[in-house]
Amino acid sequence: MKESMQTQTELLPDNEDFSSALIAEPEMYSAPVSDEDQHRSAAYSLLAALLRQPPDTEILQHVGQFAEVQPENDDLSIAMNMLGLSASSSKLDVLDDEFHALFIGLGRGELVPFGTWYQTGFLMERPLGILREDLKKLGYERDDGVHEPEDHIAALCEVMAMLILDGRSHGVQQNFFNVHLQSWVSKFFNDLVNADNASFYRSVGRFGLAFSAFEERYFSMQA
Repeated sequence: MKESMQTQTELLPDNEDFSSALIAEPEMYSAPVSDEDQHRSAAYSLLAALLRQPPDTEILQHVGQFAEVQPENDDLSIAMNMLGLSASSSKLDVLDDEFHALFIGLGRGELVPFGTWYQTGFLMERPLGILREDLKKLGYERDDGVHEPEDHIAALCEVMAMLILDGRSHGVQQNFFNVHLQSWVSKFFNDLVNADNASFYRSVGRFGLAFSAFEERYFSMQA
């Protein structure tokens, strides 16, 4: 599954947080993945890659191609174009410093990119337990080498990408999004847009805001 994700998106580094296992509920799967869903999965994979660690040369070059996207009268194409322009003018060492200031820092970064923090104001609270139960039901488990909790924004984006590429039904995708992302993800991306230490990552935040709004509209049309 790890190999198929990288082939499909050509974006993810090697250290994925989750691996999938077979589960027995066939109603949780849908028809073969459409082109539209492949694009959705690639967007989640890109966000996961950018929010997990500082981008490497390959990812930065890939994102730089978004500068060629012609902005139309919608927030997502505008955000993609701005993200591409920002990537084209960014340097890896500067991005490394920016990432650490935002998410790591001395003790902690400017932002805390965990769902339970945004939902409760604390880490390792009840929403994390619910998430772990849902991941178990879906057949996903954390790799033994990963030490961060599963509610990291990058991990959750990664799970959404896998749900799509694994052909899970839109109902399953929407339920996971609604329970584990919808209540806080826009606040996180808005905080990223307005973070004092954000430059390149301000454009990542704008892309995240536009894409999460797109996802809400997308799911509303699937009902």
